[in-house]
Amino acid sequence: MKHLVVLTGAGMSAESGINTFRDAGGLWEGHDVMEVASPEGFAKNPDLVYDFYNQRRKQLFEVEPNKGHYALAALEKDFEISIITQNVDDLHERAGSTNVIHLHGELRKARSLKNENYIVDWDADLTEKDTDLQGNSLRPHIVWFGEAVPMLDKAVSVVAEADVVLIIGTSLQVYPAASLFQYAPASAKIYYIDPNPATNIPSHVSVIKQGASKGLEEFNEGVKSGLI
Repeated sequence: MKHLVVLTGAGMSAESGINTFRDAGGLWEGHDVMEVASPEGFAKNPDLVYDFYNQRRKQLFEVEPNKGHYALAALEKDFEISIITQNVDDLHERAGSTNVIHLHGELRKARSLKNENYIVDWDADLTEKDTDLQGNSLRPHIVWFGEAVPMLDKAVSVVAEADVVLIIGTSLQVYPAASLFQYAPASAKIYYIDPNPATNIPSHVSVIKQGASKGLEEFNEGVKSGLI
């Protein structure tokens, strides 16, 4: 069975009603991203940051996986699948995907401010009064700008073993995630699904100019016909 590695970004969840990470003005849900997604922003105004992620977490319970999420889960009957996502939602898992790597953290988890290995499931509101077993405050389990990406090495090793790479709904402008597909073996087929694809795509990458769900329908047709 071929190994399909899927790299997903905000466009994957857009059809579910989750806003893309930031718009052209550099805002995320109306906030400057550096105010709510950086260590400096958290140090300056922790209450704002806690509230911001509490609202994002609540939003998760108001949305459902879309056809694209379910289509990826269904592909597990045709491929060994590894999903590497920039998204912090849990829609891949809720749709049934069983092997998901979250590069930028997860909304439904929290971690200790003092011990990055202390990570717990978290569905309620989070405040600085919530602590680990040693009494240290918890923070959202999100990788902020300027922070290391703990799962990056694992993601690189997974891509390096791919037979097919499928990129969905990412601008390929947020590094290091944007460079991941470059670690694929020379023999790997690479497909890029996006309604407004980046202009700097290498010539060996096949572009499917569609949204996530429609693009996956087209990809699936290629699988069924034996072209992929």
